[in-house]
Amino acid sequence: MRISRRAVVTALACLTVGGAGFAALTFAARFPPDTTPEGAYRRIAHSLSHDEPEDVFPYLEEAAAHALFTLHGVARQIVEAVRADFPESARTRELARYEHLAAPVAPPALWVHLAQERGWLRQLRRDLSGIDHVERSGERATVVTARGTRYSLRVRPNGIWGLSAFTALLEADARRLSRDWELVRNAAHDYRAGTTPVAAPPGPAPTDPAAN
Repeated sequence: MRISRRAVVTALACLTVGGAGFAALTFAARFPPDTTPEGAYRRIAHSLSHDEPEDVFPYLEEAAAHALFTLHGVARQIVEAVRADFPESARTRELARYEHLAAPVAPPALWVHLAQERGWLRQLRRDLSGIDHVERSGERATVVTARGTRYSLRVRPNGIWGLSAFTALLEADARRLSRDWELVRNAAHDYRAGTTPVAAPPGPAPTDPAAN
């Protein structure tokens, strides 16, 4: 009996999809659901142990994710304005301050960039260990590891729990960058009008306050 090429391709496709589905089911069965603090923490640990830090992004607290979206979007607005309207003498300096925030293709990639740059991934990889117990109070929880490290999480609107460790720093960065955007936008307007900007140049790009 002759087997057609189409039948072979279809069979291989079914095997591939079936294998991927089985792998996904196996992965899910290994952990509690991510609608529990334990499940979210275990997925963070799994992502880091497999060198997939971008997969941590869905398990950041909602406010941290929003801050990263703000940073990414505002940085792109700043870079676009600087490239379009700033003179060469100022353009290079300002692009050096903001391009690294605008360059990642999306907020999850920006998370990886900042987490690597600021040592957050190294910190997480060093401290993550098995769960000793979980302290839960309403929409907040603390995962206490076998090493005694405490990780605060908060439930997101979609029911998934998110890590709170970096929220305050990211929100501060987003506020600072939004203020810089106002200065850059005004300066760009002045440059287009042929006048010297009256506002002081924006400060440096966001940095980790903990590093100072």
